[in-house]
Amino acid sequence: MQSSENGVESRNEVAEGEQHILNFLDSVDSYLILMDSLSSALRQGWLELASARHSMGASRVNCALFDLKSHHASTTVQVNNDLPHFKLCKWASSDDPEKYSEEGKFEEDELFQNKSDGPRHRHQELQEKRTEEGGASPVGTDNQIQKLFLQAQKERFKTLSMFGTLVSPKLRATQLSFETALEMLVEISNTRASLLHAYDQVQKDRTNPK
Repeated sequence: MQSSENGVESRNEVAEGEQHILNFLDSVDSYLILMDSLSSALRQGWLELASARHSMGASRVNCALFDLKSHHASTTVQVNNDLPHFKLCKWASSDDPEKYSEEGKFEEDELFQNKSDGPRHRHQELQEKRTEEGGASPVGTDNQIQKLFLQAQKERFKTLSMFGTLVSPKLRATQLSFETALEMLVEISNTRASLLHAYDQVQKDRTNPK
């Protein structure tokens, strides 16, 4: 009886060690994929910026137009002790940064996650997803999501206003590409933290065999 129990415990320990290895390999794979995606997003952003500068003229798109005064941060990163360690809060209102910073936590990742489609299409996808999961969303929730979406659009336009009232669509595409890159950087940081945690687990299994 004792031998049978020892055998079960041994198999459980082996399975746990194998799971740690799988978690580590999954984290490495995710990290490499994200790094490749980040490189693509940055490359796309620089190409779109070059195209916007070509269409608008070098005098309208250059660093001399940057407003170097102090401003409230429209995008911040929150650091937590638990995984995921980092959370991106984007497009805080310059009129009321503290208020919007709190509201911006509401489904931030789903609402503003930047994919290849435009922000309006992403907002429509989010609403469709919510309808599929739980039926029609409460009116108050939809209003809050719409408010955050419009606020983000307003801050995007305000950021580009330094380049003039009418800007090239390529410049707006540039903004979204670099916004995607910023999101990926935060995701890479979280993935790297998970990778290091998984690596520590594998090392403990190797140095402390049971």
